[in-house]
Amino acid sequence: MEENSLPGKLENLENKLRLLLDSHQSIKDQRDALNEENNGLKSQIEVLSGQVSDFQNQDKITKIVSSTTVEKEEATELKYKLNEYIREIDRCIAHLSQ
Repeated sequence: MEENSLPGKLENLENKLRLLLDSHQSIKDQRDALNEENNGLKSQIEVLSGQVSDFQNQDKITKIVSSTTVEKEEATELKYKLNEYIREIDRCIAHLSQ
């Protein structure tokens, strides 16, 4: 069959169309995989941001407690109470965010 003939041209066009459809499907699969990875990374960022916030709060508490002139036992108790207050505030914020 000659490539210049109508059936040859049609077959060539069909082959190119199959390649294009395969390429399109492959790109869609890659896009879906990347979207899934992106969503996972966004979730991970949220978790890590929360942890950073917690660490910053703990650092602030440590600075507050260490700057006060109290006994070691009182400082520990004060730190514990501040942690409780912060956790309660975080729960309230989370509840309000819903």
